[in-house]
Amino acid sequence: MSTSASPASLRVGAAGPPPQIKPGARPALAAVLLGFFTIMVDAMIVNVALPSIGRGFGSGMTGLQWVVDGYTLAFAAFLLSAGAVSDRIGARQAFACGLGLFVAASAVCAMAPNLGVLVAARLVQGAGAAVVVPSSLSLLRETFPDPAARAKAIALWGVGGSVGAAAGPVAGGLLTLIDWRMIFFVNLPVGAVALLLLKHAQRSPRQEVPFDWTGQVAAVAAMGALTYAVIEAGADGFGAGRVLVAFAVAIVAAVVYLVAQARGRHPMTPLPLLRSRTMSLSVAIGFALNVGFYGMIFLLGLYLQQVHGLSALATGVAFLPMTVLTSFMGPVAARLASRLGARMPVITGQSLMAAGLLAMVALPAGAPVWLTVVLMVPVGAGGAMAVTALTALLLEKVPAERVGVASGVLNAARQLGGALAVAVFGALVADRTGFVSGLHTSLLIAAATVAVSVVATVLLRTQVPHQIPAPAADASPRPLER
Repeated sequence: MSTSASPASLRVGAAGPPPQIKPGARPALAAVLLGFFTIMVDAMIVNVALPSIGRGFGSGMTGLQWVVDGYTLAFAAFLLSAGAVSDRIGARQAFACGLGLFVAASAVCAMAPNLGVLVAARLVQGAGAAVVVPSSLSLLRETFPDPAARAKAIALWGVGGSVGAAAGPVAGGLLTLIDWRMIFFVNLPVGAVALLLLKHAQRSPRQEVPFDWTGQVAAVAAMGALTYAVIEAGADGFGAGRVLVAFAVAIVAAVVYLVAQARGRHPMTPLPLLRSRTMSLSVAIGFALNVGFYGMIFLLGLYLQQVHGLSALATGVAFLPMTVLTSFMGPVAARLASRLGARMPVITGQSLMAAGLLAMVALPAGAPVWLTVVLMVPVGAGGAMAVTALTALLLEKVPAERVGVASGVLNAARQLGGALAVAVFGALVADRTGFVSGLHTSLLIAAATVAVSVVATVLLRTQVPHQIPAPAADASPRPLER
């Protein structure tokens, strides 16, 4: 989930007037860093606490899958329109609403009396997080109009997210030693400080950006029903009545979504964008990368505790080499992309990830923990390299007017890949008599998915017939009248 500044924003002149910094810029930057850091910690912190949550509620694998996927699904679905929300009500106001929603949902998670309440609160957490991410970048762009100052602010934003992702598993392990509920309570003071700092930032301007209600509702229904069907099929089988109904709902909702995008006056994801080979292949690649990465995180968090008997803290420490190295791969990939072109780092990252996943499949049940730790490194590092370069590759082909929509679609596809990986792999490890055999099958599927995505990258290089078309001139937003 690395984000890079645009080339234009990174160019710094040798001389010129001092950087333009608006009043309240430093508190706004601190608020954005704290908010994004918290979101990224939460994306990783829950996995090491899953066994403790399961014991606390007496939950089986299906319940644990929903604890992860409730958040990821809402994050994916609402990312599609979060940028429009940010533009419509203003970046500062959207950031405050999103972070406030996330913090309030964290409090409910921490005090949840049962699994159903926890999953519902995780859904709300994901929706809040989806608003925070695009609005945080928009707020930085507004607050730092000078390109040099803005580039530094965005770089700090990226570092904050990387540090949060790296710290998440260890923080989760430490807090779970006290009580798993602490992994949610910790969001409250950090989020409160961020919201207090945000009060010093200038109020953001609003824009007249139409909202695609039909598309948004259909997207949530399609993603949610599909994930529900896959998760519940692991427990009841694919022939169960409610599973078949869920699949039917997913298909109908997907059709409604496509019709809304084709016929709506202001669609979230215009069909010319979806029809573009560049966009469709980039979405497939991003989906596959998160199948590999988040599928592995989910599986190994359970494997290290249930099979090897590690504590939550030891499990978090086991993830540390991979997460730390992953946090450094974004800048490395950006440099490689600028020198060699974006496709080579994408293919290299995909190959590293597929090789690491495939090597894990060959591990016997009694393999030492350190070997698993070593094999996690190419998966995480390769994924980070590929995602950063893939984003750069896509944005090379997208007109400036489409950048926000294209990046939102790509990130939503990535989150959906992670959600479906948890759904499918959780069903496999729950359905087998031995956890390890289900683990190996899941990792093999993940490796094959990533390997196939290499073909998509080659096609992206050799068969892209044209760039993504720009929107019509009258589609640009207008300031709202006060």
